[in-house]
Amino acid sequence: MIRLALLRHGHTSWNRAGRIQGSSDIPLDDDARAELAGYRLPSPWDQAQLWSSPLQRAVETARLVAGHAPQTAPELTEMNWGDWEGKRGQDLLEQPGSGFRHIEDWGWDYHAPGGESPADLWARLEPWVAGLTGDTVAVCHIGIMRILLARAHGWDFDGPAPFRIKRNRLFVLHITGETLRADPEPVRLLRRDAT
Repeated sequence: MIRLALLRHGHTSWNRAGRIQGSSDIPLDDDARAELAGYRLPSPWDQAQLWSSPLQRAVETARLVAGHAPQTAPELTEMNWGDWEGKRGQDLLEQPGSGFRHIEDWGWDYHAPGGESPADLWARLEPWVAGLTGDTVAVCHIGIMRILLARAHGWDFDGPAPFRIKRNRLFVLHITGETLRADPEPVRLLRRDAT
């Protein structure tokens, strides 16, 4: 069995404005950098392999909380939101005929115009997950985390999600062959000043 701990990157200006980032390479904002500099990975995750999405908001989050640079994997890049990147989800919801909808109404094949579906993203992620050789921390994006947690919980993007993704927490998956199982509670990052 291999354990995979997923950590969402820190805030960006687009997150705070409610804009869809997707695969756009938006950096952390200064407040996120200051906040993340005060956290560290708890044991034993501080000794695990460290990976991140190649997008700068994930790479920098990994470096700040782990104290060293991660290996990067393009498979961990956020879901491509196509024509909707840079737009606000709330604005799209208010536009009749936009096609934008809440996550509990997606299903595995839902996608933005020119973007990826959850099924597309799983097809991209599955070989990377299968290739893990030891306990791993992956600093990535909410879309990546939703796909992996959906697989672990048996959720089909239909109805309320059985998990809630928060920042500064490790969401731990246990990988046995092709089976993913999620720990019931995430692990909090530690404050650097905590003993």
